[in-house]
Parts: sequence; structure tokens; C-alpha cells
Amino acid sequence: MKNMKIFDTQAKYGKYTTILLSLILFFLTIFLYFFTAHQRHKENPDDKIVPTASEMLDGLKRVTIQKDRKGELRLWIDTYASGKRFLISLFLLVFAVILGLNMGVFPIIEHFFLRFMTFFDKIPALAVLPILFIIFGLGETSKIALILIGVFPTITLDTYLRARSVPSEQITKGLTLGASDFEIAYKVVLPQIIPGVLDTIRLNFKAMILFLIAGESLAATVGLGYRIFVIRRYIAMDIIIPYVLWMSLLAFTADFLVRLWVKNGYSWTEKQNG
Repeated sequence: MKNMKIFDTQAKYGKYTTILLSLILFFLTIFLYFFTAHQRHKENPDDKIVPTASEMLDGLKRVTIQKDRKGELRLWIDTYASGKRFLISLFLLVFAVILGLNMGVFPIIEHFFLRFMTFFDKIPALAVLPILFIIFGLGETSKIALILIGVFPTITLDTYLRARSVPSEQITKGLTLGASDFEIAYKVVLPQIIPGVLDTIRLNFKAMILFLIAGESLAATVGLGYRIFVIRRYIAMDIIIPYVLWMSLLAFTADFLVRLWVKNGYSWTEKQNG
């Protein structure tokens, strides 16, 4: 212990020490927030910018268990609407993975799509939002299209690069053993790259949520992003902050589930690579 260094590249910590270290910044952030709220309310009891815990709990109660003028529980209605848009977009990203895989395995598909997808990836998705509204209207299609334009090319190109990185010896060996070209793609290459592709998708959750909020803030009547932009007019921070925390918790949960899927379902790839 006496020779222990803080910045030790070989340091190994126990389970409880690791948990404690990971929670320090959370506790510090919470403490600083409520300290600031206490100070501001001591100076101005009507302060709306930094609500206290009781004010946020009251705001959370109003949107979760108290019906609004339409007889709806706002948080759950908004969560359902945004969640549906997010999940549809996430499902459609399967086609980005398939396209990237085939680009990485079959030269004809690579030559046909690569330059176009590389150029398409550089188009700012928010810049084409007015075009989407003109073409698809203000309904669900334009919001989902915005999310796909923002992340589809990135997922495709990432999958392509991962497929290209698979050693050619494995492909040659598979062909020698009698595998067809499509079996090489879907039974040799795909199982090896799918953990990395899933990591890329989960790391793009934040971008997907940003595009979702942008679409909802401009053209929607329900949704988490829509609600935040509506109530900001009234400086309702007691509702905005719980909404932001709720969205973050949902995104963190989705990220955690994908990481768990990769860890438990594809642990064999780590052993193989090790």
C-alpha cells in the first residue's frame, strides 16, 4: 500500500471502490446544483431558473399523475410518441448495417455506393429539414427521415470499414471450404463485426435524440422535444429539468441494454481477439 501510486497503469480496484469512484461526479454535480438552488432562492424566493427539489417534484407530479386540460398524462404521452419515432428509426438502421456489410464484402456494391455514401454523410441533416417538410409534410415521416439522414450514412460507412478489416485469409479459407459468397458475408464477416457495429449504433443514440428533438420542436403536437420547447416560453424549469433527466435516463438505459447485449451475446469475440 505504501508504494501505491494514484496514476498507476497496473492498478486494480475492487467492486465497491470502482462503484464509489464512478459515483463521485454524480454526487458532486447534485450537490452543486442544490447548493446553487438554495442560494438563489435565499436571495429570491420566486426564482424560476434553478428550481428546488420540492419544486421539481411538484412539476414531475403534474406531468406524470395529474391529467392536463386534454385529460392526458403528458409525460407518458410524450414518451410514447418520441419512443415510437426513435424505435422506428432504430429498426430502419438495420438496412444501414446490411448495406455497409455488402459494401465491405462485394466490390461491385462498394464501387456503386461508397462515394455516394461518403458524400451523403457530409450533408448537415438539419440543413435539409425544410426540404423534408416540403416533400413529406409535417407528419411522422419527415421526423424519422431526419434521424435517418443524420445517422444512416455514418452507420453504413462504419460497418463497411469493419467488414473491410476482416482478414482476407478468412474469406479465402471460407471459399476453399465451399462456402458461397453470401455465406461468407453473413456467416463469416457479420458475426465478427456485429459487436463493434452495435457499439457504433449505441454511440449514435445521442445524435438520434438530437435530430428527434429538432424535428419535434419544429413540427409536432406531442413528444418529449416538443414539450420542452413549448414550456420554455413559460420558463417552467421545474418541468424542463425533469424532462431532460427523463430523456437522459431513457437513453442511458438503451445504451446499457445494448452494452449488456454485446457483453453477454458476443463475449466469444473478445476471447477470440484476445
